[in-house]
Amino acid sequence: MEVILLERIAKLGQMGETVRVRDGYARNYLLPTGRALRANDANRTRFEAQKAQLIQRNEERKAEASGVAETLNGRAFIVVRSAGETGQLYGSVSTRDIAEILANEGYKVGRNQVELNQPIKTIGLHSVSISLHPEVVVEIQLNIARSPDEAERQSRGEDLSSADAIYGTDEPDYAQADEEDLEGDEADADEAAADETDETAA
Repeated sequence: MEVILLERIAKLGQMGETVRVRDGYARNYLLPTGRALRANDANRTRFEAQKAQLIQRNEERKAEASGVAETLNGRAFIVVRSAGETGQLYGSVSTRDIAEILANEGYKVGRNQVELNQPIKTIGLHSVSISLHPEVVVEIQLNIARSPDEAERQSRGEDLSSADAIYGTDEPDYAQADEEDLEGDEADADEAAADETDETAA
């Protein structure tokens, strides 16, 4: 289907351009959200008549998005989720989850504004792009951990995606023990040699 874009759409085109898109994408997203019109003579005339108004509306939205970007860009959010010892989540963190996380912090962001190719399925620090406006994109960081304490450790650079990192290890250091035993044997040998020397001298 060919449509006339009413605003800039990333990887698709600029306002006023006529582009070909998949029918489902047009019917389910572009047309109902007011981002495009079906490409025909009547709508081209309609676009030209409303062009100045559309440009003004776009600038207002861009300014609003830029204001939000100043407080959102670079922010880190802690997300507590259940996960296995290897860091694999029991579930995932999706665009819907991220939109809800931001909403809880006072940011109105739709799930379609979260640029995530696939759900996040592991703990750790994850950078996510948020498209507040076609021309305003910010980066946030999700600190996904099993507890607030683990999130704090991850923020300091610790990797908690292994059992040893979580629980530590109580295994004895056999290499160190062997080295200490060897040093002890050498000391005993030196002491025995010294005693033998003293007896010979006597």
